[in-house]
Amino acid sequence: MTERGPGQPSDESAVYVFAVCEAPDPAAFAGLPGVAAGEPLRRLRCGALTAIVQTVRAADFTDEVWQARVADRSELERYARAHHDVVSAVAASCPTVPLPLATLYHGEARARQSLLDESERFRAALERTAGHAEWGVKVYAAEPPESAPDPEPVPLRPDRAARGTRPAPGAGLAYLERKRGVQARREQRHEEALRVAETVDAGFQDLAAAGRRLRLHASVPEENGRVQVLNATYLVAEHLEADIEALTRTLRDGTGARIEISGPWVPYSFVGEV
Repeated sequence: MTERGPGQPSDESAVYVFAVCEAPDPAAFAGLPGVAAGEPLRRLRCGALTAIVQTVRAADFTDEVWQARVADRSELERYARAHHDVVSAVAASCPTVPLPLATLYHGEARARQSLLDESERFRAALERTAGHAEWGVKVYAAEPPESAPDPEPVPLRPDRAARGTRPAPGAGLAYLERKRGVQARREQRHEEALRVAETVDAGFQDLAAAGRRLRLHASVPEENGRVQVLNATYLVAEHLEADIEALTRTLRDGTGARIEISGPWVPYSFVGEV
C-alpha cells in the first residue's frame, strides 16, 4: 500500500494516509501537526469510508530519506508519535483502522482508488474492532527464593588436590546428586512459569474477543534479570475495562506473578487479520 520510491521530483507532493474510518469528527484532529507541520489534516472520501490524510513533500519520503530517518531513533520516534497522535484522536471519535507508518500515494486519485479497492477489508476490520480497545499484558515469573550456592566439585584426581587430603567415601556421588537437585529445581521453576503464563493467558482469553501472543522480551540486567513468561495483547470490549483491573488483581493474587497491563490502545494488532 505504501507507495514510496526514489526518482520523484523534489517539488512533487504526495498524500500521506493516517487512518480509515466511517464518520470522523473533524474537531477531533483539528490543530494536530501530523507529519508535515503547516499542512492541515483533512478528510478524503472513499466511497462510504473516510480517510484522514495530509499533503506532504514526496522528497521527504523517498527510500533514501526514510532509511536515514529509520536509522535516527529520535527522528523515527518523532514521526511515529505524530502518526499515533492523529490515529488516536480520530479513533476517539469513531471506529478507526490505523494504517502503517509512512503510507503514501502519488496523489488523491491514487489514494482514493487504492483505499476503495480495500474497502471490504477496512469494513470488516471496523466491524470487528468497533467498541473494543487493545490491552497489552506482560507477565514476569516470581523471583526464585534464595538458594544455596552450587556445591563445590570434588576433584577427579584426588592426588592433585590439597596434599594430605582425600575426599570422604561417597563424596563424588553426593556432589552429583546435589547438582541434579539444582537442575531439577531449575526445571521445576521453568515449568511453573509456563503454567503461570497459560493461566494468565486463559484468563484474559475468556474476557477478550481475541488475543495474540507476542515474542517474549529478553531479560534485562537493569531489572534484576526478571524473566518474562508472557507477552500478549487482547481485544477487549470497552465496557469491560473495569473487569480487566479486577481480573489482573485476581491473577496476581492467585499466581504470585508480576503482571503488567497497558492500555487502552487503538487496536493496531487486530485490524490486519481480516
